[in-house]
Amino acid sequence: MRNLIWVAFTEPVSPGMVFPRSDWPLHITLLRFDVGPDLSADVAGVLADLGEAPVKGALGTRLTVGEEAGFGHMGSIPVSLIEHNPLLQGLHEEIVEAAVGVGARIATPNYVLENYRPHISHHDGKRAKHGDVVVLDQVALVDMAPEGDHTIRRILRLWTHDAETNKDAESN
Repeated sequence: MRNLIWVAFTEPVSPGMVFPRSDWPLHITLLRFDVGPDLSADVAGVLADLGEAPVKGALGTRLTVGEEAGFGHMGSIPVSLIEHNPLLQGLHEEIVEAAVGVGARIATPNYVLENYRPHISHHDGKRAKHGDVVVLDQVALVDMAPEGDHTIRRILRLWTHDAETNKDAESN
């Protein structure tokens, strides 16, 4: 199985970036899923192509950080919830549809679609605070075990929102 994840980073990242599994930049998980070896070798490329239009449509969306909560076993993982936003929810749903369409297995099927709870996990003393506004300006497809190495993560495709270009487009 190949483990992939769609995320919206809230800390700066770069295309092709590799980072340790224990040191993720802060992010909002959009969807974690697995694809089997029977699928095409370039399933990540196919998924990136399928996700490109919804991702580009959501880039620039302003999200508000809500209350803190505890996820995982007995609420042991501290997170900052993201307040409901229709564009973020729509992006999540379109990514789910694309993944299912290529035969992917959703890693957490009880937490998708109407049960999706976007959040930013606290990490190493870093966290988003209630009332903060984060901009959906970096969305990525990430390989959770590039070349079978489960100790690292690699950004396979990164879409970014260029605020300056967007300002120019809005003023015309």
